[in-house]
Amino acid sequence: MANFLKAQTAGDLVKHLFIMLVLVLLLLFLFFFVYLPSTTNHGDTITVPKITGMTVDELEDFLGDKDLRYFVSDSTYQQGVAPFSVVTQDPKPGEKVKSGRKIYISINMKNPPLIKMPKLIDGSVKNAEMILKSYDLLLGEIKYVPDLAENAVLKQFVNGREIKPGEPVAKGSRVDLEVGNGLGNEELEVPDLLGMPLDEATILITGQNLQMGTVIYMAAPNGEPDGTVLKQRPVPGEGAMIRTGQLIDLWVAGPQPVAPVQ
Repeated sequence: MANFLKAQTAGDLVKHLFIMLVLVLLLLFLFFFVYLPSTTNHGDTITVPKITGMTVDELEDFLGDKDLRYFVSDSTYQQGVAPFSVVTQDPKPGEKVKSGRKIYISINMKNPPLIKMPKLIDGSVKNAEMILKSYDLLLGEIKYVPDLAENAVLKQFVNGREIKPGEPVAKGSRVDLEVGNGLGNEELEVPDLLGMPLDEATILITGQNLQMGTVIYMAAPNGEPDGTVLKQRPVPGEGAMIRTGQLIDLWVAGPQPVAPVQ
């Protein structure tokens, strides 16, 4: 062996170097393509299954059979989803992972968390719907009641009970609203505005919780002064009734006023 390693000539030296290079390459090949794969399962991958919707009790055996594990990293609440079921997973279904990989999941809580009821009163229905959505609450029944505040939220209810802003409610609760329809529930006789100046008629209309409707200007048939009420709708008369909040249209003597230049 000593004679084999002893280099007598330059050719022997080259031969020895070549043999050493082959040995090094062979060792590298055995290390990377034989030893490492056998110890790290290199190239042995598993396709991640879909586990969303499964319960935690089902995961242990299901993932164990596939040489995978799970870890609960978060919890949330989604209405209509079974308690303790998987809501999200990471890695996603279909991804390739090594055996023994841990899958991080979030699960659905059994009971919804409590949040503070937002203030919906005095706002519009559309605004209330946006606020409820941002709080993960649901818009329930809308009941319109006689009130001058048209389309304004008057009261808010959860499970039939009126609830004030700031009170605790369960996340995902359905909130019912009581909303004004723009009309009062009080009836009164139609006021007689004929012959009145427009400014006095306007004061009388608003003073009786009525609303000014359309004002139409027309030529006075009998020379009435400009601004005099010539006609009205509804027409006054014996037994003519109107609800608070309703409109009264007026026909007024005089030319149509010119809007001021902005």
